[in-house]
Amino acid sequence: MAKPKIASDWMAGCAGCHMSLLDIDERILQIAELVDIRATPITDLKEPDESGVDVGILEGGINNTANEEVAHKMRKRCKILVALGDCAVFGGVPAMRNFFKLDEVLKRAYIETESTDEEGKIPDDPELAKMTKVRAVHEVVPVDVFVPGCPPDPDVIFYVLSELAQGRIPELKDEKLHWH
Repeated sequence: MAKPKIASDWMAGCAGCHMSLLDIDERILQIAELVDIRATPITDLKEPDESGVDVGILEGGINNTANEEVAHKMRKRCKILVALGDCAVFGGVPAMRNFFKLDEVLKRAYIETESTDEEGKIPDDPELAKMTKVRAVHEVVPVDVFVPGCPPDPDVIFYVLSELAQGRIPELKDEKLHWH
């Protein structure tokens, strides 16, 4: 029987969830024996296979049109989608930006910061992604498994990956459900 294929990607966040994934330490070898790790932000392959994967994992909130494309592509190409971490589950810290008007945020970031000189300007190249309200992944595409935490505990990530690798949907409750 072929190993389940897994792909992951990150969007608006700090990459801490992927760092927490790496914190499962040598247990990552157990996961590698159970699954075929395809694309991740920390490997050479960056996108899920066009033919599809069994499990897609998204970290981070969705704060621009490029993130929307990543979420739609992952959803289209995976059977089970996991929202990993508070930013993916709730919008997390990046969603604090939603309390302000977008033009105010861009002006502060690119013109008014103490380290910006008089030539500061808001980027407007048409090839750049357009900023949007920060959203959780489930607000853009359907999600099957929610793994909260900032970042999620490595033991919880190992549990989730182990269950998915064995064809089971992980049940997060009690000690496995972290709200930090």
